[in-house]
Amino acid sequence: MSADAKPSPDVNGGVAPDDVLDPKKALVPATVRVNEQRVSRGFWPKMRRVASKIPFAADALSLWWCAKDPETPTAAKGMMFAALAYFVLPTDAIPDVLPAIGFTDDAAVIAALLAIVGKNLKARHKDAAQAFLSKLSKDD
Repeated sequence: MSADAKPSPDVNGGVAPDDVLDPKKALVPATVRVNEQRVSRGFWPKMRRVASKIPFAADALSLWWCAKDPETPTAAKGMMFAALAYFVLPTDAIPDVLPAIGFTDDAAVIAALLAIVGKNLKARHKDAAQAFLSKLSKDD
């Protein structure tokens, strides 16, 4: 494949890769679907790898359960999936492989999102996050 090759417009349901992270398009249904698929594939593997290394693990986990909750408003879910997709993506503003600073951009995105849609997080979402972290620490 040449460097000039472009993917078919049918790839990702017609959503360009750059559109997935474009804040103006975060709530477009096709973008939400792409983000949800990306998060569904990548969230748990990444969380299992890094949960003990990141101080915002409980917040990310709470957002996961809130985004999957049928009672969460659609707009809030769209924003949650966009933030979680950013966390899952291997390439972002500050690469996650950099020690100490690699997750600062992810933490900032999640903190900003919590300020916007945090009222949608219920005690059951936070409890599920804590239960997962407790189980993970017992397994180590």
